[in-house]
Amino acid sequence: MNRPDILELKKKAIEIRKDILKMLMIAGSGHTGGSLSAVDILVALYYYKLKLDPAKPSWKERDRFLLSKGHGCPALYAVLADKGYFPKEKLWTLRKFGSQLQGHPQIGLAGVEISSGSLGQGLSIANGIALAGRLDKLDSRVYCLMGDGETNEGQVWEAVMTAAHYKLDSVCAIIDFNGLQIDGFCCEVMDMGPYLHKWKDFGWNAIETDGHDIEKMILSLDEAEKAKGKPTVIVAHTIKGKGVSFIENKVEWHGIAPKKEEYEKAIEELDGELSKLTK
Repeated sequence: MNRPDILELKKKAIEIRKDILKMLMIAGSGHTGGSLSAVDILVALYYYKLKLDPAKPSWKERDRFLLSKGHGCPALYAVLADKGYFPKEKLWTLRKFGSQLQGHPQIGLAGVEISSGSLGQGLSIANGIALAGRLDKLDSRVYCLMGDGETNEGQVWEAVMTAAHYKLDSVCAIIDFNGLQIDGFCCEVMDMGPYLHKWKDFGWNAIETDGHDIEKMILSLDEAEKAKGKPTVIVAHTIKGKGVSFIENKVEWHGIAPKKEEYEKAIEELDGELSKLTK
């Protein structure tokens, strides 16, 4: 693939963060921290790597993206709207009665592959899609974004073994490794020890990178695609609430939305970062 303009992708990430904050402020509820931490990962995927056609969301040859950490769906919704899967005005209906944009993604909204949010299930589904794609001889890949806290769940490691056993090299798991989950710091809730080595020991190609460095994310995604005979995990180190100083690395922002004054303060910060990139 041709290398994208990294500066433009950085600007795009800021605009996506602004849309996320507006959605959450209008809704009055939602998951701010985990949505903001995933933005740069999604930008690298949707504006560079994924083989998709928004005009044909059910195109058989498409790559599949699964948001296993479904509570981070405001980030996915903002990207899907920007890519043209649905009108941007729909974003402001987040979590409203009758809206397709619920607090966790649901099948039926263009661009959403699975209903998710009950954590730990996404990688199992990714394996099933990859096995079906192998039978159908499809040249497509399956990307599954999980939270680091989510990988405390046993089903994840059953899926890890399954993907390695069947040599599902079309599967790429990405961990939004922001170090926090709903009950606090991940290392205090359930210390996972030498995290990257666990994946390697389970037979995976394991990559570690900065999840907020879009260029490094792109290189990691390229490296993942070259791996043959085994699935790949990208452990992307991130900051919960990335982009807004008073939200960053604060566990209390796991499941609350900004009030109007907080939203305005956050937008001022993001606009300041945007102006630095445009000089």
